[in-house]
Amino acid sequence: MSGGKVPKIPLEKQVRMAVNGDEAVAYAAKHSLVDVVAAYPITPQTIIVEKFSEFVADGEVHTEFVPVESEHSAMSAVVGAAAAGARAFTATASQGLALMWEILYIASSLRLPIVLAVANRALSAPINIHCDHSDAMGMRDASWVQLFVENTQEAYDTTIQAFKIAEDPEVLLPVAVNLDGFVLSHTLEDIYMLPEEEVHKFLGGYRKVTGKTYVDYLGKEVEVKLDPANPLSFGPLDLYDYYFEHKVPQIKALEKAKEVVKRVNEEWYELTGRRYGDGVIDAWGVEDADIIVTVLGSTAGTVRHVARQLRKEGVKVGVLRIRLYRPFPFEEVANAIKGAKVVGVMDRALSFGSFGPSYLDISAALYGLKERPLLVNYVYGLGGRDVPPSLVRRMFEELIKVKEEGEVKEPLKLLGVRE
Repeated sequence: MSGGKVPKIPLEKQVRMAVNGDEAVAYAAKHSLVDVVAAYPITPQTIIVEKFSEFVADGEVHTEFVPVESEHSAMSAVVGAAAAGARAFTATASQGLALMWEILYIASSLRLPIVLAVANRALSAPINIHCDHSDAMGMRDASWVQLFVENTQEAYDTTIQAFKIAEDPEVLLPVAVNLDGFVLSHTLEDIYMLPEEEVHKFLGGYRKVTGKTYVDYLGKEVEVKLDPANPLSFGPLDLYDYYFEHKVPQIKALEKAKEVVKRVNEEWYELTGRRYGDGVIDAWGVEDADIIVTVLGSTAGTVRHVARQLRKEGVKVGVLRIRLYRPFPFEEVANAIKGAKVVGVMDRALSFGSFGPSYLDISAALYGLKERPLLVNYVYGLGGRDVPPSLVRRMFEELIKVKEEGEVKEPLKLLGVRE
């Protein structure tokens, strides 16, 4: 997060509240004029839809709240709602996201701007309710825009941004906002929220006219939607004659999403004084660093804390937080880390039989360079295993040794596993 320029809505005109990450997401959805929320509880996401149900019960939103019998049904319901022109939202975690698997691909292939909050949690078995990124990595090839947040403030900000990104005519794809389970979802922080009417203006009002009278913020009618007066086909049988060609616009939309994410990040900065790097990556100290660590999510704060200490000790280290994971920002990541001698890639997930997912992406980003840094993959924090500063320092010390020796003896390291 950075500031400097006087925002249109200065902090003194924003609303300061103490909320946990789940509540922050619920408030963001409330402020975003959502038409339909389909809800099924699963730890550590449940607070999101619970809190939103309170807004519905208290008459604070116009939203149609649909309690469903499973996560598969939740995603199916918001697919139907979005196809009808509604602004739709749901949330899940872990096995719930896995149960949505079939419908994730349908949502993106139908080009529906759904927003999904994922309170990241380990996948079973054995049963574990704590944080890692295995659930999110299971959907990385589903043609969703995937954003990872570092703190509760960013969870609120990014959820609002997600609606604008998803509904951009250049994108029209669903967006997943990932926040670390328990680490963020259940941790209380002071954050700043915008007055609701300012969020309404930022999003351009409702996604569609709802049939009720909203004097200030009537939305535009959605052009591509299910409408008996103007019949359209959504998801018909599409065999080898045209299926391949129909994937091309989807591919191009995902390519364009990166620049839309950057633009929306800057628009949010103009409004609030908060931005997150350039929207796709958030770099600290990488310009002259010999050693750089890449990371997604809340662990970035701990890594940056240790990096600051090492800088004071004269060690040139940097941190690159990857905020946009899909579409992967290959060019931006390569430019940020190509000058380093060694890069440690932190993954809170593992592609079993291979490496951590972001390690594979970063390897691809650097492959075409004539000179590239040595890479070490650190898989860490599975099942919610704590990542204290002492463990991060040990990782940096190992990377310093790799730099001194000029070779990588163990490309895959399991950080924090007991011997």
